[in-house]
Amino acid sequence: MSSAPRPAEARTPVPTPGDNPRRWLGLVFIGLAQLMIVLDITVVNIALPSAQQDLGISAGDRQWVITAYTLAFGSLLLLGGRIADYTGRKRAFLIGLIGFACASALGGAATGFTLLLAARALQGGFAALLAPAALSLLSISFTESRERAKAFGVYGAIAAGGSAIGLLLGGLLTEYLDWRWCLYVNVPIAVIAACGWSVLPADRRATARARLDLPGALLATSGLVAAVYGCSKAESDGWDSPLVMALLTSGVCLLVGFALFEARSPRPLLPLRVVTDRTRASAYLAVALAVIGMFGMFLFLTYYMQVVKDYSAVLTGVAFLPLTAGVLVSAGGIASRLLPRVAPRALVVPGLLLAAVGTGWLIPLEADTSYATGVLPAEIIVGLGMGLVMAPAMNYATHGVRPEDSGVASAMANTSQQIGASIGTALLNTIAIDASTDYLAGRRHTPDVLREALVEGFSTAYSVATVILVAAALVIAVLMNAPRPATVGEARREPAPHMG
Repeated sequence: MSSAPRPAEARTPVPTPGDNPRRWLGLVFIGLAQLMIVLDITVVNIALPSAQQDLGISAGDRQWVITAYTLAFGSLLLLGGRIADYTGRKRAFLIGLIGFACASALGGAATGFTLLLAARALQGGFAALLAPAALSLLSISFTESRERAKAFGVYGAIAAGGSAIGLLLGGLLTEYLDWRWCLYVNVPIAVIAACGWSVLPADRRATARARLDLPGALLATSGLVAAVYGCSKAESDGWDSPLVMALLTSGVCLLVGFALFEARSPRPLLPLRVVTDRTRASAYLAVALAVIGMFGMFLFLTYYMQVVKDYSAVLTGVAFLPLTAGVLVSAGGIASRLLPRVAPRALVVPGLLLAAVGTGWLIPLEADTSYATGVLPAEIIVGLGMGLVMAPAMNYATHGVRPEDSGVASAMANTSQQIGASIGTALLNTIAIDASTDYLAGRRHTPDVLREALVEGFSTAYSVATVILVAAALVIAVLMNAPRPATVGEARREPAPHMG
């Protein structure tokens, strides 16, 4: 693909590589914004015990510090993506950065639970605007296949490995400074990312005739709130709880109603053409299913290392670094080189299978298993697998969409990640708790037995995660039908002489 626009592309506002010579510098600032969003999913987890003690938060309410962020983030993403399309992605990026920084500062200065909760919800709301704006800016910055592959390799590495970095950073800040710095740290990151305003690509907002699909926004937001909140409550109340069942049922009904409404809307919030393309739909599905294994590993290995092995918060964060290294090597090195040459499923399917091998490695884990033989190999294998999944999935989640749909297509990728993480965490946690409870039945609750029960629960959950990842690989192998990029390029060149 050459740097000059072809006749078929001349009508779109999408810049070509030659239009933005500072696109690689722009990638640094976009990557910083994405890192800030991903960090906040896990960095506060480590700080939560200290914040709970400092602010007098009850055990029943502490989960809301996490849930307030994920609930607002996951449920508002589609709306945020469409707002970015209508107002301009560059403008939405800056507004999202400023809002996220202010909400983080408010949370760090919180003197009580209510203010902290409000700040976390605000963080999630601004993240829902910032995340799709960042991904769509990346998509329009890099249009040449090889450069696009490298850029999305970096972005995929951040998306998959940033959570592990958050665990380490949270441990360091909490142990050596204060839990409040787990929120304050976002302010300098946001300021640095905002300095990239001048090097980000110019884009056009929608015309003045464009109107926001308010009924669609209401249906989508309420449906996603019900679904994400239902999954969060399932962790504590169980899947058979009347409240959980009511939330999930209403969420499904609202989202089905949303799809039916969008099919008839003249200006839909989510044009169905975005999700009916097989390759894009497969990319969204791959992201959602892959993070089930990823977040399951974060959740259970954090407890395994801190409760069973008695690691400190900092040591736990350090112990997760090999996973991040695996992601960086895979997404930034292997996937970025192969992505311009092979079909996306040639990377995504092996990546899911590798991740399944990694979670399967943890099934025989015991309380006295050494880190070097049990956890370390699994982290490296899962990291390598996730890098192969996330780089091409994020690339093809926005590949080939109309310019006016890039924001909402990016939002769908982030929504898939949030929904997958919410469902996966709740599902695997419930399975682990049930298995631990069954193990304890009829046994004396000594400290050793309690640790063994925890590990038994983790092992059962990893078995389920492994099955999900293998099944995901089979489904993606069938659904994802995009050819290798060279073939796509040839197909685009053929009709060009007849247009204009």
